[in-house]
Amino acid sequence: MYFCGLTYFSVKQQLLCFLLILSWAHSLSQHTFSICAVDTVTGEVGSAGASCIDDIGCGGCGGVVIISGIIPGKGAVNAQASVCIPNYNLQNALGWMQQGFSPQAILDSLQANDACAWYDWSRRQYGIVDLYNGSARSAGYTGINCLDYKNHITGSNYSIQGNILLGQEILDSMEARFLNSNGDLACKLMAALQGAKVPGADTRCLSSGNSSLSSYLRVARSTDTASSFYLDIVIKSGPYGYEPIDSLQELFDSMHSCTASSIEKIKGTSPVNLLRNPSVGTLSVVVSRQGNSLYRLETYDNLGRRISVHEFRKSVTWEINAISPGNYYYTITDVQENKTIKTGILHIE
Repeated sequence: MYFCGLTYFSVKQQLLCFLLILSWAHSLSQHTFSICAVDTVTGEVGSAGASCIDDIGCGGCGGVVIISGIIPGKGAVNAQASVCIPNYNLQNALGWMQQGFSPQAILDSLQANDACAWYDWSRRQYGIVDLYNGSARSAGYTGINCLDYKNHITGSNYSIQGNILLGQEILDSMEARFLNSNGDLACKLMAALQGAKVPGADTRCLSSGNSSLSSYLRVARSTDTASSFYLDIVIKSGPYGYEPIDSLQELFDSMHSCTASSIEKIKGTSPVNLLRNPSVGTLSVVVSRQGNSLYRLETYDNLGRRISVHEFRKSVTWEINAISPGNYYYTITDVQENKTIKTGILHIE
């Protein structure tokens, strides 16, 4: 261990040493339990996870979502434990996936070409899944020097991994919930996270009585783009003592249903248009469906708190000047049919 003292170093050397220490600290950001999976029938790709590191704790990195990478129609990579910020290894893995590398070949390439070579491969953890000729492939890796308890589980279409855990029961519970829950891929991912919602699942959060401090769930359809997923819900951080998986569940329930009869999945051209998104001053919503149904527009912040409700027939204009800039989640429901017809992220500038 080297010490940057004042006696033997010039000002320039002290600054360089400080920057090296800062970069070293950032490379040690730890993240815990997560799952990535694919659906060979629908072509959907998804990822979900939680950690006792939040957006503030990792210097504005976005919380646990920093571990997640998705390529619509191809696959997903979760890169966690000791990671670089930015997560260069994750970006490299996605690049190899785009080139057609298998999950195991991606792991081999990551080991041979670690983007943070000054740190130890044995402290990395990965879960990788992809779609290949109508089938699913998966691979996982847990470095021997990741913080205990650590392990991973892989199945035909999923990989579950965690470190700094209470024990193997956290991963086993996630797997059981994923395999035995009804609904589509998003529902199974949400159920898997609920399987880990116990105090101290990430042992650093035991004193607060929570499983974690930040959480996320992301699902992409094959027609989505790399910058716009069907579901992209992130709880970056929150007040001490709150449970981010519960906040994630509230947002998830407002945007998605796990009963086949209660959600209309939009394919092709959407019957709903949001005008001026990103928005400044006003937001207009226009529904082009036939009939004169009553619709409800509900908006939520990133802690799952509903901040507005508007009911309308064909269109509505919402004055948003009083809303702080940022990203919000919205859902539009056909009130008579009790069907969600559109969900998404609203950008307010």
